[in-house]
Amino acid sequence: MYEMKKIWGRALFDAVATALYIVAVGSFFYYGTLLKIGRVNTFFAPIAMLLLLVFSASITGFLIFGKPAQLYVDGQKKEALSLFTYTLVFFSIITLLVIIILIAFTR
Repeated sequence: MYEMKKIWGRALFDAVATALYIVAVGSFFYYGTLLKIGRVNTFFAPIAMLLLLVFSASITGFLIFGKPAQLYVDGQKKEALSLFTYTLVFFSIITLLVIIILIAFTR
């Protein structure tokens, strides 16, 4: 049985890990364009982007849904729903903070 403190900690960890993964991919896009990565017109450019999309969906899906799905399958449905909800709440707060920072620094 998961206790509430453990659920909050896991939810915060999953939300922060997801945000850090997004920062890593975003940094790759930003600095990749500065280094002229992917500026070659080849057949492999759209393939690489689709592969990254599928990989990113897998990673973020695992971070957001992985543990809640495991808890749900193990019969801990209330804990699974709580963990999923708190993960989304923490991730929404992180997203909102990033948007506020973006707006503040672009004025």
